[in-house]
Amino acid sequence: MTGDKRSYVIGQTEIAARPLEPALYLVATPIGNLADVTLRALETLAGADIVACEDTRVSRVLLERYGIRRRTTAYHEHNAAEAGPKLIESLAAGQSVALISDAGTPLVSDPGYRLVGEALERGIRVIPVPGPSAALAALTASGLPSDAFLFAGFLPAKAGQRLTKLESFRQVPATLIFYESPRRLAETLAAMAQALGGARKAAIGRELTKAFEEMRTGTLGELADHYAAAETPKGEIVVCVGPPEAAEDQPADIDRLLLSLAAEMPASKAAAEAAKMTGGQKQALYRRLIELKADGGG
Repeated sequence: MTGDKRSYVIGQTEIAARPLEPALYLVATPIGNLADVTLRALETLAGADIVACEDTRVSRVLLERYGIRRRTTAYHEHNAAEAGPKLIESLAAGQSVALISDAGTPLVSDPGYRLVGEALERGIRVIPVPGPSAALAALTASGLPSDAFLFAGFLPAKAGQRLTKLESFRQVPATLIFYESPRRLAETLAAMAQALGGARKAAIGRELTKAFEEMRTGTLGELADHYAAAETPKGEIVVCVGPPEAAEDQPADIDRLLLSLAAEMPASKAAAEAAKMTGGQKQALYRRLIELKADGGG
């Protein structure tokens, strides 16, 4: 059922939602537990003229749970070329469009970025309505460094292409986050152990926020062995891989660093700065710098 009624229901309380200003709203929806939806997301979905869904059947479950009756339309990878221009026309005509994916934050591993790009080119305002994200949920529960991370989405299905892609990430100084299908998890972990190193720390997030949520941690080698011997897991999978261990500075690299710093500051200060950057001892670095200067290094 659709109509002009703009409201949503929490518990037994019906709450009116005002019509939205014309814009494209990127609304994050729950990745499993429907209680994770934000109040702002509900108000936006209830107030929008059009709700654009990756799959209207999937989104209907959320909308019905909260008593939201708005016009829905499908927008996904297979119809983006046709549906996108129609949504842009609606936006240009002064309507509000709320874009949602089946779960999580739209544009993450879906074609929504094309619609956003077209909207911005037409001068249409784009408004994010943040909320759940499987990638961030897994990262925060993984125990891996979160100060720098790279979301890599789904890897190629073909073994050779997958290995090549993984090797390109080998030296990235950040936690890597991937989505993967349950049936490919074991072979993907084996490829990761081969390309990134079996000793690399990693974590598998499965069915996050759902009844059978699981976080499994270990090295890539350990996780590859576990899933190679286990039954094919069920549910959505997020793989987090920790950054590579910091490589030890080579003597020649340290010498170049010392001479570079000494060209800009006194020897004592240069040694102190080098100690901060390399973790070495200031006195030893100072002595090395004096030796380099004596040998004509600077």
